[in-house]
Amino acid sequence: MTDSDTGKKAERHKRRMQQRKEIVDAGVAKALEERGIAILYTGDGKGKTTAAMGTVTRALGYGYRVVVGQFIKGAWECGEKNLLTGLPAEQFSLQWFEMGTDFTWETQDFEADKAAALALWEKLSAALADESVYLVVLDELTYALNYKWLDRDAVITAIENRPREQTVIITGRGAKQYLKGIADTVTEMRAEKHAFEKGVAARKGIEW
Repeated sequence: MTDSDTGKKAERHKRRMQQRKEIVDAGVAKALEERGIAILYTGDGKGKTTAAMGTVTRALGYGYRVVVGQFIKGAWECGEKNLLTGLPAEQFSLQWFEMGTDFTWETQDFEADKAAALALWEKLSAALADESVYLVVLDELTYALNYKWLDRDAVITAIENRPREQTVIITGRGAKQYLKGIADTVTEMRAEKHAFEKGVAARKGIEW
């Protein structure tokens, strides 16, 4: 490649990057509204809770108050919980709540699961009304709604009427259209393949 060809390639790259910068700058200039948002991570792919916990870490890193509520989960060890709940309380404001039951196909007890979900929702609905809470994570909320443990209208109302500066993250498979409708940002995780399908066991520190 000659010096002339190299120069032309560099110039083309510069023009493309300038065009990209103008597009990005225009988007930033239009994003003038300051408020919390509702984020939904759904789909059958891995990574929904992982993404939510990344945001928990980010918010805590800025000194914000965070509340996490986990439906379904809570009956086994969780690496994220081990780390985040072990942070010094005088430096980081985190409350972590769980149903404390196993997967519903393990418990096979609708009434017990519903009671546990309602007890958890009472704590989370209080957080959704608290202006001092910057981020609320409703992990696996879709299961609690799809299994009819919680009243759909009450959940939607609490999410929509939360303080303006508060962000809420909802995770779980099978999110219905009404959840997608109230969310500002929706990401659907799509599974192409998973090691478990090949008989590979879930690995501590990676899957849980």
